[in-house]
Amino acid sequence: MFYHVQSLINEIVADEPDPSAANALQEGLGGQFGEMRTMMQYLFQSFNFRGNAKPYLDLIQGVGIEEISHVELISKTIATLLDGSPRYTGDTPGKGGKATMEMAKEQQNPHHYIVGAQGALPVDAAGNPWQGSYVHSHGNLVLDLMDNLVLEATGRLQKSRIYQMSENKTLRATVAFLIVRDEAHQAAFAKALETLGVNWSKALPVPKFDSSKLPEVKKLMDAGIHREQYHFRLDGSSMGAIFQGASPFNDGTELVTLAEPANSYPIMPAPERPEEFSPGLDPELKALADALAEFKEDYTNPKKTSVHKRK
Repeated sequence: MFYHVQSLINEIVADEPDPSAANALQEGLGGQFGEMRTMMQYLFQSFNFRGNAKPYLDLIQGVGIEEISHVELISKTIATLLDGSPRYTGDTPGKGGKATMEMAKEQQNPHHYIVGAQGALPVDAAGNPWQGSYVHSHGNLVLDLMDNLVLEATGRLQKSRIYQMSENKTLRATVAFLIVRDEAHQAAFAKALETLGVNWSKALPVPKFDSSKLPEVKKLMDAGIHREQYHFRLDGSSMGAIFQGASPFNDGTELVTLAEPANSYPIMPAPERPEEFSPGLDPELKALADALAEFKEDYTNPKKTSVHKRK
């Protein structure tokens, strides 16, 4: 089972809406080498894990749990890039016969507006739905780890290309974080293969490019998060038996296993979008929601007089 905290693993930096950037980022979410695949692949490998090699199970599952937070981050980033684009200035959708979302039909993926209400979709940049057939869970530890290393290396390469497609700060901040964490996951699977005697660097060389030349990436690497891995376990983990010592990339850095990232960031509520007929709560529903919130506060606070009255 899983527990969760209502916060983001990385900050979403504010900038202007950019629907084209949002569509490019869909590849990093629902593409063959995107975050939905890494999440599902590692979780299914952990669910199907055989034998008693607990450190490897903990490593694969720990990375898989982190990928859930990446799916959340990239989805909310796409929604942020879409939200309010085109700008809505009227009080009523279509007031005066004006098409409030006329620009939407000109975008690369009008489904973002027609289907997603200016939110992320489980598709790639061409609009193709995400497929479960992307997931590889072989039942063979070495083959799974090799497959995972290729997946992370390819995902990192593609995200570096997406980074170069836009100067939008919202897109670049999220993509830079994912590039750095992909490198951390490459290190995790490479280190695991080394402990099994596999000379992965000859069989599957990691694409050799210096992502630290991207300024947002360099800032994160200087903070060292490209050599951290998190297990997210409340009951202890054996991941540290593998993810420790010298980096498999022979760059003089050391690997560190932690329970969780040092920082987290608030999730900002999405604004209402009348032009999408997605207004949020109408006055009647809002009154009910506010009443529920007040009841919960009273119920969980024994000092409230209303609680004593109920008793």
